[in-house]
Amino acid sequence: MMLDKMIEQPVIETDRAVLRPVRKSDAGLLALYSGDERVARGTRSVPHPLPPGAAEAFIARAQSPDRTEDIWVMDGSASGLSELVGVIGMERMDREQSQISYWVAPAMWNTGLASEAVRAMVQANPQGCRTIFAEVFQDNPVSARVLTNAGFAYLGDAEAYSVARGGKVPTWTYSLKLD
Repeated sequence: MMLDKMIEQPVIETDRAVLRPVRKSDAGLLALYSGDERVARGTRSVPHPLPPGAAEAFIARAQSPDRTEDIWVMDGSASGLSELVGVIGMERMDREQSQISYWVAPAMWNTGLASEAVRAMVQANPQGCRTIFAEVFQDNPVSARVLTNAGFAYLGDAEAYSVARGGKVPTWTYSLKLD
C-alpha cells in the first residue's frame, strides 16, 4: 500500500559505501552488473538477458514520485570502489512494514558489503518500520546469512517467481521486529 506522503530518501553511510538515491548516471553500471546472469538469477525481477533500456526504466521507477519502493545505490567511490557496487531497496507494505531486498556486484561477493548495507538500512530505518521482511532463494545461503547476521529471524519456506529463471523458486522468509 502507498503511504499518503512519500518519504524522502536519506543518504546512509556505512564503513565502505554510501547508500544514496539512484541517479541517471548509474545506468551504465546498473546495466553491467544487473545484466550479469549470476546477479539476475538471484533476484525476482531482473530479466536475463537484460533488454535494452531496462536500466533506464529501473532508474525512472526508482525516481518516480508514485513509487512504492525506495531504492538506494551502494556507492563505494569514497573508499576506492566503484560508484555502484550494489543496490538495496525497501518496499512499503501496510501496517508499518517493509520488505528489504538487495544485490551486490559479483566482484563484491563475500566481502561483507551486503551485510554492512543491510545493517545500516535497518539502523537508519528510513521508512519508520515496525517490522522488516526479507526473502532469499534457498540456493543462496550467503544471502540468508546476511539477514541472520543483521538480526533477522527465519519465518518459513515459500516460493517466488524469478523472471531470470522463468519460474518459481523456493525461498526462505525472514523478519525483523524493530519495536
